[in-house]
Amino acid sequence: LHKAIRRQRQMCIRDRFKVLGDPTRIKILELLSHEDMCVSNIAEMLDMTHSAISHQLRQLRHAQLVKFSKSGKEVIYSLDDEHVLTLFAQALDHVKHKV
Repeated sequence: LHKAIRRQRQMCIRDRFKVLGDPTRIKILELLSHEDMCVSNIAEMLDMTHSAISHQLRQLRHAQLVKFSKSGKEVIYSLDDEHVLTLFAQALDHVKHKV
């Protein structure tokens, strides 16, 4: 059982890093690290279509990296929790250290 749990955790880590491997998703996470945003604002900031951003957000939600809340008809996205910001910040620090 212990081995199965360890394998499941490894697969979860792999899946998170796969999702983080997309440049558009990294840009979205960077935007959301500063403030919660709706799809339209993210699309405008990244000069992309609403549909393209929605697709990327769906991937990020599935990986439990972002969450959403509704404010009337508007859907507001934010980072899922502080661990996402920590992961993002650590990756950025690592890149700065190496470049």
